[in-house]
Amino acid sequence: QVQVAESGGGLVQAGGSLRLSCSASGRNFRRHAVGWFRQAPGKEREFVSAMIRTHTYYADSVKVRFTISRDNAKNTLYLQMNSLKSEDTAVYYCAVRNNIVPVRSPGEWDYWGQGTQVTVSS
Repeated sequence: QVQVAESGGGLVQAGGSLRLSCSASGRNFRRHAVGWFRQAPGKEREFVSAMIRTHTYYADSVKVRFTISRDNAKNTLYLQMNSLKSEDTAVYYCAVRNNIVPVRSPGEWDYWGQGTQVTVSS
């Protein structure tokens, strides 16, 4: 049984920063594609960022502002979010894929956390 859990969401003013964390039991982050998605009210879930080994991938909307990283010793994934904008408001999900290929379609990821709310006030 793989369990994924996110933490670190909250309310922040525009221009501020937050760091999300993700842990997973039953999967070694070094051997799988791991990623972050988000879903705003009334919108579809969308790709934010992914990581496989040392390769990182970002949606154009967050490139430069967000940084994905991993602590191998803790088997924990992070998403550092800087210069937050109101349009970044969403529930953020951590996902793990039974594959080393990181894809952007949410439907191709295998395990999901329950999500953590990020609200950016303008």
